Amino acid sequence: MTAPASKVVPLDLETMRACADRTLANDAEVLSPDVLETLTLQLHGHLMLAVPEVETVGQALPEDSVARACARFCVGEARLRLSAQPGRSLSARIAQSQRLARSVRALCDHYENDDHQCPNAPE
Repeated sequence: MTAPASKVVPLDLETMRACADRTLANDAEVLSPDVLETLTLQLHGHLMLAVPEVETVGQALPEDSVARACARFCVGEARLRLSAQPGRSLSARIAQSQRLARSVRALCDHYENDDHQCPNAPE
């Protein structure tokens, strides 16, 4: 008897981008601490799903390609941001959430674009 094949569900880029956009909106500083915490946790989860997907796509690209290097950089940056501890102040937590959101956008770009360009790479 063979094991059932696991079903791969594609990333929900629309939801991921909406969460990132809300975090990066000009009025993000007026978010309540509870809403900010929820968005940050969502972004964290989005990155946990996107990192292995983009890493797999990147590894399939030619070894000497700029797109592969960019994908590797974005994955590495996302991993660093996932491991970073937010500060205690509200402004530090907002900044951490915004960094996560920029990584979400960059990984969405890599996952979505056939040419693997990264116009929204993290700073």
